[in-house]
Amino acid sequence: MEQINKDGTRRELTNLNVQMIALGGAIGTGLFLGAGQTIQRTGPSILLVYLVVGLFFSVMMRAIGEMMYKDPSQHTFVAFIHQYLGADFGKFAEWSYWMTLILAGMAELIAIATYIRLWLPNVSAWLIEILILGILSIINLSIVRFFGKTESMLSIIKIIAIIALILVGIWMIAVHHKNPVGTSAGLGNVTKDYTAFPHGFREFLNAFPMVFFSFEGMEFIGITTAETKNPRQVLPLAVKQVVFRILIFYIGALFVIMAITPWQQISQSSSPFVQVFQIAGMPAASQIINFVVIVAATSALNSAIFSSGRHLYQLAVESDSKFLSKLRHVSKSG
Repeated sequence: MEQINKDGTRRELTNLNVQMIALGGAIGTGLFLGAGQTIQRTGPSILLVYLVVGLFFSVMMRAIGEMMYKDPSQHTFVAFIHQYLGADFGKFAEWSYWMTLILAGMAELIAIATYIRLWLPNVSAWLIEILILGILSIINLSIVRFFGKTESMLSIIKIIAIIALILVGIWMIAVHHKNPVGTSAGLGNVTKDYTAFPHGFREFLNAFPMVFFSFEGMEFIGITTAETKNPRQVLPLAVKQVVFRILIFYIGALFVIMAITPWQQISQSSSPFVQVFQIAGMPAASQIINFVVIVAATSALNSAIFSSGRHLYQLAVESDSKFLSKLRHVSKSG
């Protein structure tokens, strides 16, 4: 039975959709492209950074989950700041977060055009950006169920790439695969000559904002609740499962990367995923990962469009502005 809210929005997102939207937001170019930079900053200690930031996000997600569980009719978790701390704090948080989503979305859009132009160098970046933005906007303007399925499909491609990396890495570690530079894959690569802060404590601290950026997007769970079927049943499961799974994907992938080849030999200029598959003897690795990076950025942009739209709607509902009043309308498709 279709569930329609009083404002016309529809509860059509499933538990899988909610988890995939959160995974889609949190697993993006930060892992597929930026992992090499974070590893170079602090070596194997990067695993500790991801664990600490992951635990912080776990607490944050539980807090968001509890508020959304109490009132699952809210379209955005930021609305609770308005509700509990007052209109001034609420407006600042809502507008600043909305602007952050816009900027993050534009960054992902630029990334998509950049990597598509590796295949189509003669096509203008702005044309690619307008085309991608148009397609994703149409998806977001359709029924929310279609958005959920699209985001789930894009997220599954990223997850398959990560699982493939981990499985290939385990095989290479098991057979002590010989690398082109003369080293062999093995767990000893992670602990050999271990130093907590190989480039100093400052670089260790500098890794935190990069890792924090990688996890950003996990909070999208708190934006889907008003359009989720049986939110009080789905929300606790999603909050508990998504944090654990993201930690497994991030920490598992980074551990395998550093076990395959000494972390000092991991280049910052290319994706560690490309490097690992090339070491495994897959010449098409760069093309495959280029596709995955495009998918990762598209997925993150798709989630950003969804989230920014819901935030703008919430801002319009709370505002007395005549200009924003035009944005309170909900279409027939919800």
